[in-house]
Order: sequence, then structure tokens, then C-alpha cells
Amino acid sequence: MREKVQRFIAIMLLIIPGFAATYGFLAMKDAWFAQFGPEESDPHILWGKMVVGIVLFVAGVAFIGGWIFFRDRKRNYVAPRFRAKKRRP
Repeated sequence: MREKVQRFIAIMLLIIPGFAATYGFLAMKDAWFAQFGPEESDPHILWGKMVVGIVLFVAGVAFIGGWIFFRDRKRNYVAPRFRAKKRRP
């Protein structure tokens, strides 16, 4: 039972940043295309929504990318330059 809870927590640690990255992408898209809306007399970009979207997208992608990188590094799937340095005695 304990292993199931640990796996659930691990999945949630990946799903939450994934949702944040998805919401960030959608917020950036909405902010960008707001200037092409029906109000053509006052085209504008929603800068607050754009900045929040960029932050959420970058943070979510960085977290998931870092998780994949360290998992692959642990399993020795990465290129030689990314492998952990061995200490010499």
C-alpha cells in the first residue's frame, strides 16, 4: 500500500508542472491573439497574462526536463559529457 501512495505522489509531482506548463502556453496564446480580436481600433497585448504564461510555461517545462534528465543520468542513458564525474582516489 505504501508503494502505491509513493507512486501516486510521484505522478502528481509530474502532473502539476505539466498542467502549469499547459496553462502557461494557453495564457500566452490568449494574450497574443487578444490583439487580433474584434476591437481592432485598440489592438493590445495583455502583458500581465503574457508574463504569467511565460513564467508558468518555462517553470513547468524546466521541472519536467530536469526530472527526465536526472532520471536518465541515474540510469546512465545520457551522453558521456553529462555523466557524473568519477572521483579519483
